[in-house]
Amino acid sequence: MTRIFVGIAAALWAGTALASGPVAADNPVAAAISERQLEDEIIYFVLPDRFANGDPRNDRGGLTGGAFDHGFDPTHKGFYHGGDLKGLTAKLDYIQGMGVTAIWFAPIFKNKPVQGKPGEESAGYHGYWVTDFTSVDPHFGTNAEFKAFVDAAHARGMKVYMDIITNHTADVIDYAEGESTGYRYRSKGEYPFSRRGGPDGAPINSGFAGDDNADPANWAKLTDPTFAYSPVVREAEKSVKVPAWLNDVTLYHNRGNSHWIGESSVYGDFSGLDDLATEHPRVVAGMIDIFGQWIDDHGIDGFRIDTAKHVNPQFWQAFVPAMLKRAEAKGIRHFHIFGEIAYEEPTATLAAQVMAESRLPYALDMGFAKAAQMVASGKAPPRLMAEFLQQDAIYPGGAATALGLPTFLGNHDFGRFSMFLRQMSGSDDEATLLARVKLGHAMMFLLRGVPTVYYGDEQGFISDGNDQLAREDMFPSTVAAYNDNNLIGSDATTAENNFDTAHPLYRLIGELAKARSTSPALRRGLSSVRAFEEAVPGLLAIERHDPATGQRVLAVFNTGESPLSRTIEVSYRATGVAPLLGQCPAAPAAPGSVTVTLPPFGYAACILETDD
Repeated sequence: MTRIFVGIAAALWAGTALASGPVAADNPVAAAISERQLEDEIIYFVLPDRFANGDPRNDRGGLTGGAFDHGFDPTHKGFYHGGDLKGLTAKLDYIQGMGVTAIWFAPIFKNKPVQGKPGEESAGYHGYWVTDFTSVDPHFGTNAEFKAFVDAAHARGMKVYMDIITNHTADVIDYAEGESTGYRYRSKGEYPFSRRGGPDGAPINSGFAGDDNADPANWAKLTDPTFAYSPVVREAEKSVKVPAWLNDVTLYHNRGNSHWIGESSVYGDFSGLDDLATEHPRVVAGMIDIFGQWIDDHGIDGFRIDTAKHVNPQFWQAFVPAMLKRAEAKGIRHFHIFGEIAYEEPTATLAAQVMAESRLPYALDMGFAKAAQMVASGKAPPRLMAEFLQQDAIYPGGAATALGLPTFLGNHDFGRFSMFLRQMSGSDDEATLLARVKLGHAMMFLLRGVPTVYYGDEQGFISDGNDQLAREDMFPSTVAAYNDNNLIGSDATTAENNFDTAHPLYRLIGELAKARSTSPALRRGLSSVRAFEEAVPGLLAIERHDPATGQRVLAVFNTGESPLSRTIEVSYRATGVAPLLGQCPAAPAAPGSVTVTLPPFGYAACILETDD
């Protein structure tokens, strides 16, 4: 007896993914948006500046002068290119056509337009150099246009995730000691809070009992910030930060640049950016107020937290519950919070550790990205992914927590998935590279976690490196370093508009999204590793089981260049097999086993029918 599963996600696909315009306000899908669980989402991550230019009048952010004043130079990979909220809103149909249910975008808060030493200047097009946490950057539009974007997304049944920063602000504070120090990090041991400029300096901050004492009365005694460096701010920038409390230099660590290890990882300036003292109760309360207000005013559905591991755990222990409470009061039952815990190893260890210490509910799945890159490229055998998935048990809450981790293949910091595959496989053959890229996307959609597509991947973008080199324009680009790349799966370049809904990767993502959205096991199913090649590319087989519905799906992948046929173990409850995606066997080979046949770089998702 075959069971058929049709849930909210299936209705979402049918009702909105192929829609040509907004869903009516009384549409049951739109009404149920806050009821959708985190595991039901399919995320699209975009940098607004690089996506679509809906209003060229805001390209310079209302500023005058040259590019070093307003930050706009579409020929330079490190400056503003003109994308904005109006452009993003106008492209919602394109985004939703892939089956996307949630949009996460880089920060849209007002940034310092340009910063950097002479000859090293770049602009805040990416959004991570915030001066005003209460306003949309004029390069992107206005607060009203942001509200219009959120409303338009919600009308389509799509959620909106903001990228937020609490660790630092733009680089406004300098040190009187100057560049001669190299802005070397000065530790708490060498430069205690109680002495100016080090242990031999004059006594300061009498009675301050250390930064692990959260009592506001204790922090009121930390009045002199010159314990390590002597912070100074140019007259023109003394009031540039909003809210005004952010202009108080005693609310920053002021210890010099982080070297990303130990104490400096939390207390050091992030590449010169002003590092907030997130232990300070004023900072905790201020950040809760700032981001709670964005929930109250706009009804957003989640936060991606930048540089989460560079903030002390106690901050998150206060911040996260406060945000969930504000969301609940707004009627948002499943508010998605996930932190950036950056590393480049195929392991869950660091993410699980930081989540446990900080009580962060979820983290971007960095380990999955690395495992997918290595396995889909053939650099590592499927065993690597199998063993990575078996680490799900170490997350706080166990394997069920892993279902809500946003998984991705590449991003704006590390580089694009296709670039990693080309580098790791050592091959430039376009057909093979396209096949490997498709395989990686199948892994992201069919394995556990919340699939997160990096904008442009659906158009075959292939970066030359990380950071600025992986932030190409979707609209016609004038950046030479972008335009010399041949895109995967088409004859296009980034010198053209790239919103082709017939692109093979765009269509593939839509097919994978439809399979996932109609299958509770692919969205919420726990994983059982059924088979994998140990030392060479080849088979990976994972059975997904959703206890609530009973549905079981077998996801199989061939990471090798040759076809394969294998007979593998499955649940003994399986009495039949039905295809969900790709080539599936007609029936079990025997009780508790099926025979799968896959082409080179092939994949399939097969429903294991049961009688219960």
